[in-house]
Amino acid sequence: MPWKPKGGSSVKFAMGEIYFAAALGIALSLGPGTVEAQQAEPVRITMDDAIRLALEHNHALQAGRTTIQQSEAQEITANLRPNPTLSGDYNFVPVLSPSYFGTPTSQLPLPQEGDASLAYTLELWHKRQARLTAAKDQSAVTRSVVTDIERNLTFQVASQFISVLLAQSTLDFAQQDLKSFQHTVDISAERYRAGDISQGDFLKIQLQVLQFRTDVSAARLARIQSLAALRQLLGFESVPDQFDVGGQLDYQPVNAGPDDLKALALQSRPDLRAARQSITSAQSQYRLARAVGKPDVTPQLGYSHAGDEHTLGFGFSLALPVFNRNQGEVARTRFAITQSQESANETSQQALTDVVDAYAALKTSGEIVDLYRGGYLDQVKISLDISEYAYRHGAASLLDFLDAERTYRANQLAYRQTLATYMTSLEQLRQAVGTRSLP
Repeated sequence: MPWKPKGGSSVKFAMGEIYFAAALGIALSLGPGTVEAQQAEPVRITMDDAIRLALEHNHALQAGRTTIQQSEAQEITANLRPNPTLSGDYNFVPVLSPSYFGTPTSQLPLPQEGDASLAYTLELWHKRQARLTAAKDQSAVTRSVVTDIERNLTFQVASQFISVLLAQSTLDFAQQDLKSFQHTVDISAERYRAGDISQGDFLKIQLQVLQFRTDVSAARLARIQSLAALRQLLGFESVPDQFDVGGQLDYQPVNAGPDDLKALALQSRPDLRAARQSITSAQSQYRLARAVGKPDVTPQLGYSHAGDEHTLGFGFSLALPVFNRNQGEVARTRFAITQSQESANETSQQALTDVVDAYAALKTSGEIVDLYRGGYLDQVKISLDISEYAYRHGAASLLDFLDAERTYRANQLAYRQTLATYMTSLEQLRQAVGTRSLP
């Protein structure tokens, strides 16, 4: 016979005290910081926070920003003046006539001679100014290109943020739907035990739970993957491992017309600004090429020492532009101006096309959202409630109830996808316009 203690309630109370004391000891051994860390909520960031973090920490953008510094360094090089040239020589040293040394000076056959000269090239035709202007114009283009990289990165972050919101909304709905259907399974089990439904119908309902659990697992995986992709855009070091997004899928109507948006795009798009600045840069390159084709003059000051004589000499050198007048570079830069003008026109048309496409997508998505909100969601929910009530009371078949459940789930998921599509279209319109502030 196993030993049984008397006073079972007292023993249970004592064991509870032991478990509480053990748990308290473990908590104290871990320390308050560890317990607080385990109970701490994950860091939540909004879409604005995500965009700010990406602009500060995204490594691809940081690499792109170094091109601005490189271009500004080229401005320093372009503004440098040429170095002066110092040359010298010493002639008639009798290194092959040893007997020559010690001979009286009057018998020296040749006086030794030393020469030194200093030359400096004078850049004419404002070459240095033309180089500096061309370098500054190129730096302006580079800054606009980096700004365009920021524009595209902002759209990527916003789109990925919306994907996380969609995954979170889908997961919440899947968990809620599973909980609701589990209640139906419990009621069906009671009806089966009471003989109101057959075993086959009860098994079909139980098997349907597998689909709900699969939806929950798929939604949870999609959320994890979406958060990982968002963290890559933000920079892994910018957010902790346990982070989440704040916000929800929402419908924000846009009242601006296409003409206003087109005008704003032509004014705000950084890629279009870079294309226009490329025309200025090409023109400055053309002026530099023409200046390079003209010769420079190099004056020279010389000093000569021969015997007891000390003399100074003056001279200059000038390249005669007989054959090489930089004709090829002048022609190339002239065609480059035309190329930049055509590229700017193409970029302008692309900007207008992007606005038209994004505006049409936004309007279409908005119309679909209005259809769902105009009554379809309510009708599907009412249909499900009627089918569920009728099934539970034996007035509807199992197939009718499952069909109503599938229709409800499909419409809810489609509505969430439509909201995400609308929000993505809105971000695409902001990207097409070139600013997040829409009129």
